[in-house]
Amino acid sequence: MYSKILEAVKSIRTRCGLQPVVGLILGSGLGALVDLFENAAVIPFRDLPHFPPCTVSGHAGNLIFGSFAGIAAAVLQGRAHLYEGYSAEEVAFPARVLGSLGIRTLIVTNAAAGINPSFSPGDLMLIVDHINLMGENPLTGPNADELGPRFPDMSEAYDASMRQAALEAAHQRRIRLLPGVYVGLRGPSYETPAEIGMCRLLGGDAAGMSTVPEVIAARHMGIRVVGISCISNAAAGAAAGKLSHQEVLETAESAKDKLRALLEEIIPWADDLAKP
Repeated sequence: MYSKILEAVKSIRTRCGLQPVVGLILGSGLGALVDLFENAAVIPFRDLPHFPPCTVSGHAGNLIFGSFAGIAAAVLQGRAHLYEGYSAEEVAFPARVLGSLGIRTLIVTNAAAGINPSFSPGDLMLIVDHINLMGENPLTGPNADELGPRFPDMSEAYDASMRQAALEAAHQRRIRLLPGVYVGLRGPSYETPAEIGMCRLLGGDAAGMSTVPEVIAARHMGIRVVGISCISNAAAGAAAGKLSHQEVLETAESAKDKLRALLEEIIPWADDLAKP
């Protein structure tokens, strides 16, 4: 795996010399937020060695380099998922490449179903922790000692100082940002009401089909992480009607301005907190 990462990094360096310090992963329907960044250079995943192509609507599948307020950033416009047939290692590969490019902070976003009854579609949830029910871990197999230890600590998967910064940013911008636990599920079928009931009993506040592999891989590399979920719909059994991916994309579109305003505050915080 490590040799593949180095090969991807080398390929990227031949196309773009920008040294990113902040990484951003944009989830379902949130790809338009790349317009936050100036002087953007776009590299399609398909042009990079070993990058898993995105096959899902709402995931463009581009690696974008740009700057925000003078801060160099690398953005994954879309991501791969386990349900597309990829392994957890393959799903986490782009995040590992960002880490090997030099980012110190990773901001992960996703669209998720609200389990907590106080959540409404369009709300933003600050991820304080996650529960991995995907049945896979990107660190399975021989450990890449060049990247991190065999048994990485996950007691603070989502950085406490970054969480506090996000809450302060939300307060400044008057954005409703609710802390919660993200439950990672494999998909691609939406959960049954009974499964959502189980997630609620386990302490979950929102459920989705992404994010967890990338966060584990980033923490393995010692990269601080902050995560934000866009609550795209009420989880199965919590509201009338059937769930659809189109609803997810439409809600993410309606919430993007709030997320954009929040990221405008968080990105400078991420850069400041990562400095020695």
